[in-house]
Amino acid sequence: MSDAPAQTTPEALPVSLLTGFLGSGKTTLLNRLLKHPGMAKTAVVINEFGEIGIDNDLVEKSGEDVVLMSSGCLCCTVRGDLVDTLRSLYIRRAKNELPPFERVVVETTGLADPAPILHTLMADPFLVTRYRLDGVITTVDAVNGAGTLDRHAEAVKQAAVADRLVLTKPDLADQERQAALLARLARLNPGAPVRPVIAGEVDPAVLFDAGLYDPKRKTVDVQRWLNEEAYAGAHAHDHHGHDHGHDHAHGPGAGAGQDPHDVNRHDAHIRAFCMTYDRPFAWSTVAIWLELLATYRGEDLLRVKGILNVDEAPGPIVIHGVQHLFHPPVALPDWPSADRRSRLVFITRDMDRATIESMLTALDRPVEAGGSAA
Repeated sequence: MSDAPAQTTPEALPVSLLTGFLGSGKTTLLNRLLKHPGMAKTAVVINEFGEIGIDNDLVEKSGEDVVLMSSGCLCCTVRGDLVDTLRSLYIRRAKNELPPFERVVVETTGLADPAPILHTLMADPFLVTRYRLDGVITTVDAVNGAGTLDRHAEAVKQAAVADRLVLTKPDLADQERQAALLARLARLNPGAPVRPVIAGEVDPAVLFDAGLYDPKRKTVDVQRWLNEEAYAGAHAHDHHGHDHGHDHAHGPGAGAGQDPHDVNRHDAHIRAFCMTYDRPFAWSTVAIWLELLATYRGEDLLRVKGILNVDEAPGPIVIHGVQHLFHPPVALPDWPSADRRSRLVFITRDMDRATIESMLTALDRPVEAGGSAA
């Protein structure tokens, strides 16, 4: 965890990660997106052109490693390391060797764990100052999605870390099956809106701009990005004070997302919840807390998003972590609203709220007069 908050970089190019398990309709969705005029000024980075079957009549011009689509967007393959691919795209854009794209979409393989790609975007020194993570878009099959979640932990993780969930083939699934899957996804990841899509037909505008920065308003939109109301609405939270002066939102003892009727399901191990605190923290306390969580339980810390009231800062500090890695914290110049409480959204695996809270409580315990909080 960084010692000091960084500043916002809204001019950085937004990157969206498109993921989804094998057979979930990700290929169909991507093919349709490549045809949409709303994808103009977008660079799409995929694993292999052949995997998505680009139609020849969609291609206006092709080069050795970049294809210009009739929609106006660029399409290129991952040549070796993703860092090298994104670095090359950015440099060629700066040299006017490529059309001036304004967005990047990275498509993963169906079996991929999205975490390493998120880590790349959050940690590489070149990329972190030139690109910013906009969001994770995950496709889920309405017909076979429940079975896929049962059998494959990777599919559960893809859905758990998503900012947008695309429910594919809803026209082929009976209503009872679809309703059960939607309820399951809501428990697994209550903060991600679900968009039913038939044959990949969707306006790109509903999938993108899910990040902290809202390009339409040219400002930071914490409420939309954090969406903590979804967690309060999905699970009954009790608010009560503690002797250290914080007000916490507590969920059911079993943890959000856990299904007591089938503990063998992969998503029965996933918990999603929001923690709220009334009074400011010392930045050192927060930094140590998050570093300890990432060091000792990083594999189970699937995603963390939050806005913090910190003693040393005039405005809020925004944090974002994926497993053992946290993006450099962002210092906002002003609070987005009159609500100045710290709010943190957690999606975890086999890690309950009490464990996370107890660690923070121990670090934030007031000391005797004449000292300061840890």
